Amino acid sequence: MIHLQFPGTVLGLLVWLVGLIILWIIISIPVYFAGKAFTKGKSTLGNAMGATLGGGLAYFLVFFLISFFLGAIIGDTASAFAIVLALLVWLAVYRAAFSTTWIRAVGIVILSWIFLLVLDYIMIHAFGVSFPDFFPFV
Repeated sequence: MIHLQFPGTVLGLLVWLVGLIILWIIISIPVYFAGKAFTKGKSTLGNAMGATLGGGLAYFLVFFLISFFLGAIIGDTASAFAIVLALLVWLAVYRAAFSTTWIRAVGIVILSWIFLLVLDYIMIHAFGVSFPDFFPFV
């Protein structure tokens, strides 16, 4: 279970926010390169940052809202439906951010994950840090 603890001071909050922005930029880099590969070089870092932020927020909102409201009606099955719908919405955000087809949006997501895993592996061995912890055994 993930336990979020927010900082108790203004300085702590500022450091936390700066850390989130840095993480957002780092996570957007693999998406940028994957977007370049699937859009024939037409994507920008802005497209990638918009896709990572918008996709994450859209996924969270759709999953939460569907699970909450539909869960009261149909029970635990709502979570499975919510995951599928949230993934489709996430792909739709990538499709719109990169002005591409559904298949290319899936390609961008898959290639982004591969790039992110490689980047994470390099970061672990070069600096001893990971985001998120893809390789807990290393």
